[in-house]
Amino acid sequence: MESGLSASRPTPDRHAPVTLRDVATAAGVSPSTVSRILDDRVPASRTATAERVRAVAASLGYRRNTFASNLRRGKTATIGVLVPRLSDTVMALMFEAIERAANRIGYFTVVATTGDDPTDTQEAAQTLLSRNVDGLIIASSQRKDALPQQLRQEGIPHALVLRTDGISPSSLGDDEAGGYLATRHLIDLGHTDIAVLPGPLFTSTATGRLAGSMRALNEAGIETDPDWIIESGFGIENGAEAGRRLFGSSARPTAVFAANDNLALGAMAAAHERSLSVGDDFALVGYNDIPLAHLLSVPLTSVRTPFDQIAATALDLMLAPTPVNDPIRHALPTLIPRRSSGLPVTRASDD
Repeated sequence: MESGLSASRPTPDRHAPVTLRDVATAAGVSPSTVSRILDDRVPASRTATAERVRAVAASLGYRRNTFASNLRRGKTATIGVLVPRLSDTVMALMFEAIERAANRIGYFTVVATTGDDPTDTQEAAQTLLSRNVDGLIIASSQRKDALPQQLRQEGIPHALVLRTDGISPSSLGDDEAGGYLATRHLIDLGHTDIAVLPGPLFTSTATGRLAGSMRALNEAGIETDPDWIIESGFGIENGAEAGRRLFGSSARPTAVFAANDNLALGAMAAAHERSLSVGDDFALVGYNDIPLAHLLSVPLTSVRTPFDQIAATALDLMLAPTPVNDPIRHALPTLIPRRSSGLPVTRASDD
């Protein structure tokens, strides 16, 4: 004799998806009861009815349609992420951290690249919003970007990561503190001829790291040659071009702070062209501590950015039901000393 559970089960169409109503009929309860029991957003009930419903759902192969459920509530559990480019290791690491944080709370992420172009950023944001994402996390914001203001005016949930406009909810590293740490490290090693490669000054990232570097230099009473502060993009080739300018002169710096590791890698390549030895002929500090940094033939001293912490905070800010009092959050960076910054500078005695 068949069990009551098997006997009450309808014969399903093997090609049709099992519906919530199918489970309700087989379990002998209402569809609303099934919906409530199988809703994984609420604590699981341990009653006999709940156990029976879950057993029936499993035996029928029922899969809850989260997308349809969220649409009925006006949500899709999807977050749009804007980054300048995924070929940039830092942006790829940032997106992966956002993806991990989103997955932990049941959200799916979709990424669009903007090339750091404001027009492309606007178009990418509109495309993602037209697909009913629940909000945007933006890693491509520029200091005078109009998009964050538009999102605020329209009440669209969003958060900026790594960069900020100073107003919208933002989660970033403390760039000024990081620039200070990097430059103070070089000063403590005895360097006074220090160049700074801040990156593009249309980003808060570059301006913050440059400000921290200048604070350290000013505290030490060091005047930097203006020609040794070279604004550029954040790419490796940008660092190589800057390095050629710095190392092509007889009056070259003895230390370089590059505001991201790509710039530092480019500076390394330029030094190699001049047969200069990183860590011996000059000291070098990068920023972000990408995975490659410690694997180089001369491991790169770098300022580590806590990507996972920044990502989790960005999600908290974006999903906050009401505006928060402190919308701009800073995560503290950490200096990771390695061989590229070399040994303390020894100077000849004045005696």
